[in-house]
Amino acid sequence: MVMRIQEKILRRRVEKFQALMKERKIDAAMIRTLSSFIYFTGTKWLRPSLLIPADGEPIAFIARGEENGFLKRTWIKNVETYTEGGEVMAKVSGIIRSSGYKIVGLEYGIQRDAYIIFYEMFKKLNPQVNVVDVSELIYGLRMIKDDFEINFIKKARSIAKRTLEEVLPIIDKGLSETEIAAELYSRLYRYGSEDPHVYVNVGPYPRVHSEPFRDVRVSENVFVTVVIGADYNHYYANMSETTFIGRNDERAQRALKCMDEAFEVARNLTRAGIKPIDVMKELEKVYEKYGMLKYRVKGYLHGVGLQIEEIPITTIIPGHRSIELKARMAVAFIHAPLMIKDLGQVKKEYTFIINEEGELE
Repeated sequence: MVMRIQEKILRRRVEKFQALMKERKIDAAMIRTLSSFIYFTGTKWLRPSLLIPADGEPIAFIARGEENGFLKRTWIKNVETYTEGGEVMAKVSGIIRSSGYKIVGLEYGIQRDAYIIFYEMFKKLNPQVNVVDVSELIYGLRMIKDDFEINFIKKARSIAKRTLEEVLPIIDKGLSETEIAAELYSRLYRYGSEDPHVYVNVGPYPRVHSEPFRDVRVSENVFVTVVIGADYNHYYANMSETTFIGRNDERAQRALKCMDEAFEVARNLTRAGIKPIDVMKELEKVYEKYGMLKYRVKGYLHGVGLQIEEIPITTIIPGHRSIELKARMAVAFIHAPLMIKDLGQVKKEYTFIINEEGELE
């Protein structure tokens, strides 16, 4: 087991975050979301618990017996061990009290391990502390990728692309969503992903978030949409494709052509300096041209990195549509599908890096 990112890179991330905390008079931050834990430590570890003071070295909280393995994968040297969940909170609270911290940051994140119960427990155990949200500070750092992150995302993209190219041609009538997912997962793991995510939507009933069902099978004249989140060294690339199974259906072909054109318009317009809302206005014209405006989901782009969906997420948070895109951001589009009754979902999505010249690669 070895570290996958150099210590100096990880230490620099912590130092930048500490500088931001000092500007806002925050004494320390408790990191409980997995993606931010990886961002600062360089490794995935469940359950994530990392205390970052505004001054000094971070402290990781690891289950007793795991510490030696953890230390081989990270630059963090200060480790506290525990035997059960309540002990973590007690140790964290003790350090906060003994250090005299008055303002402590928590990340009010959008990922699955950002359980509200942790926040409520923390506040009850530390009534003397003013708890503030530091998610904006962390995501501000995470949106701009360094060379390591860009390289990992590109490798994840290659894994996703290869997997889609192999699986799409074998999708046929009779296959269930879970059987299609099994083909995808098998290749993703084989090609180097460690925590891939797969969604499959077989028509005729479209679903925006399509975790596969075993009892939904491919029939005649339906769309089959496959969504992949491939990871490499914890960094993701998001890719989606739709295929039509059946005879030449005019409405289906129009929908596919509409999505292809919308994707090209988005690719031509998405650059550093633009705001997603400006691209969305042009995409609306494409959907209207093909008579698909009533079927589209609003939004078109999201960030990619340590999560499959990161800020900005234009389909979920309307305010993110006005965030100005910058060089070294990783973005995926078109994230928003067409939802067509009796046919299914249509989607075409690819992960891009906005390079130093502000263009997509």
